[in-house]
Amino acid sequence: MNVARNNQISNSGLHGGNFRKLPAGIWILGFVSMFMDISSELIHSLLPVFMVSVLGASMTTIGVIEGVAEAAAAFTRIFSGMLSDYFRKRKLLAAAGYGLSALTKPLFPLAASITWVFAGRFLDRIGKGIRGAPRDALVAELVPGNLRGAAFGLRQALDSAGAFIGPLFAVLFMFLFADKIRSVLWIAVIPATLAFFLLLFGVHDPEDGRASGTKTPAISMERIRQLPRRFTAVVVLGGIFTLARFSEAFLLLRGSGTGLEPVYIPLVMIAMNLVYTISAYPAGSAADRGRQHHLLVTGLIALLTSDVILALATRPWHVFAGAAMWGLHLGLTQGLFSKLVADSTTSAIRGTAFGIFNFVSGGALLLASILAGSLWSAYGAPFTFFAGAFLVLVCLAGLLFYRKLPSILH
Repeated sequence: MNVARNNQISNSGLHGGNFRKLPAGIWILGFVSMFMDISSELIHSLLPVFMVSVLGASMTTIGVIEGVAEAAAAFTRIFSGMLSDYFRKRKLLAAAGYGLSALTKPLFPLAASITWVFAGRFLDRIGKGIRGAPRDALVAELVPGNLRGAAFGLRQALDSAGAFIGPLFAVLFMFLFADKIRSVLWIAVIPATLAFFLLLFGVHDPEDGRASGTKTPAISMERIRQLPRRFTAVVVLGGIFTLARFSEAFLLLRGSGTGLEPVYIPLVMIAMNLVYTISAYPAGSAADRGRQHHLLVTGLIALLTSDVILALATRPWHVFAGAAMWGLHLGLTQGLFSKLVADSTTSAIRGTAFGIFNFVSGGALLLASILAGSLWSAYGAPFTFFAGAFLVLVCLAGLLFYRKLPSILH
């Protein structure tokens, strides 16, 4: 067990120079995430409007599609995480997931009905599920424990950089292609293909990891029983956090509802992911210095602020402000949860741990997205975001008053 050692923080803290201490594999994994997110977010920034205006989907349908797609990704992560622990082939499974996601991208511009979109989103998220746990375990194993927050923060920063470059490309190509959404969606095939080949040829499993296979069956309850109690607490905390947040597709629809022209709607995601990118690495660095509790509280306050702004929004700039605060919440919390999962487990079961964590979070996101779509259809957008704000307040109260959290977070 190296948890105690991995949680030790140097007196000097973590500074910008640690960019140079992170190995090349971390940077490459970050750029792989960036290219795939350019592709995915180019599509997602246009997809809600495409589903409503071209394919005639309802808000409830969008909520179900988004929630089921993300839940499928989460469910798949359990098995891919276990398989990566068994075979110790983290890269191979990650590459399979990125490859499947790349193959789904043409389904969106070819879509003739909402069924095509559902199939594309479902298979794309299955690909995300296959790659997620092995990739996160690989990130944890490529760096020493005192750099994990920085490593996850850097990968998340590059990932979210792609998530605002993608919508930026969507705006640019919507102008160039005269608002022909199907033509713009074809552009997404290019960066997805680049991500797959960059991972295939640029990243390698650690030598010690490849040599340390286990005799425990690949799919086994024994792996789950090996997970420590501290990890269980992290999973519960992450699930509660996710219940207070629903799919970002509703941010785009909020922009449309305040009069934002379709060509400018991707700018909402650009605003969110720009703040996400800027905040992710400093938050990871702060997590390495032992400021986990402060980051979680501040992240919830940012999400609460976002929900209130979006509930009261009457003009497009209100939506941009709300999206920026949503991005700050993600930047402060998402890399931190990855670090907490990595620190609370050992290498032999780390893939399984990431899989279970993301399964629970995905289930929470499914419930949150379906609830948001139903509330939106029944009562309108303001009620939906006020409901989200209420759930955030419940989480914030628990985070401030639950006395056992320090032992979970450190």
